[in-house]
Amino acid sequence: MKRYVQLENVQKVFETKKGRFVALRDINLSVHEGEFVSIIGHSGCGKSTLLNLITGLSTASDGVLLCAGREIAGPGPDRAVVFQNHSLLPWMSCFDNVYLAVERVFGAQESKTQLRQRTHDALKLVGLTDAAHKFPHEISGGMKQRVGIARALSMQPKVLLLDEPLGALDALTRAHLQDELAKLVAAIGCTTIMVTHDVDEAVLLSDRIVMMTNGPAATIGQILEIDIPRPRERLALAQDAHYLRLRGEVLRFLYGRQYIAA
Repeated sequence: MKRYVQLENVQKVFETKKGRFVALRDINLSVHEGEFVSIIGHSGCGKSTLLNLITGLSTASDGVLLCAGREIAGPGPDRAVVFQNHSLLPWMSCFDNVYLAVERVFGAQESKTQLRQRTHDALKLVGLTDAAHKFPHEISGGMKQRVGIARALSMQPKVLLLDEPLGALDALTRAHLQDELAKLVAAIGCTTIMVTHDVDEAVLLSDRIVMMTNGPAATIGQILEIDIPRPRERLALAQDAHYLRLRGEVLRFLYGRQYIAA
């Protein structure tokens, strides 16, 4: 498979009133085209910092970050982000929230009719055609996140970046959206990098799990390949010995790091 996102000897240092704070060090990672990679670790291990470097919202203190062979020098339409907070504009309808992103990316080369069709297609993809006219305060938390995902996918990104997008949802809604997300990513085929705290979520969705050591100066401690055939059925996996072994490996890593921190 083709390497699409590459991080070579990446380091991130913050200058604080107490001096230099090394958040990340020696990060080396290659993500292949079409791969789903999760980043997991304890709070403060720099997961979101690492994602922000890939989005271009933050700049590395040292090292090289590449996307499709080009240096990541800032945000770009080739990389779309979905945050834990849906970040929808409350005075705009679901349709207009998505249309805003579509217009920004494709407005210079497409007609308004084409832009509106792109917006409708994105909302249809996440099953929200009937809610297009509604405002964020009129829909549930799960639906808001689906609008956020639709907005990201409407840009036709090469890389989808997810920063705990389901973390604030109740367990049943979260499980439902995990299944939907797996189907969407499979259908679109985009490269996906997700930050999560949820071990089951990581094992269910990922091709590989990147496990971070504790901060400060966090780095990649282990990378686990999730060689479970797709599509994956949640209920069947609950009793699957291989799934349970992979889940156990992640838990052992995390609990081992928790013990070290203590």
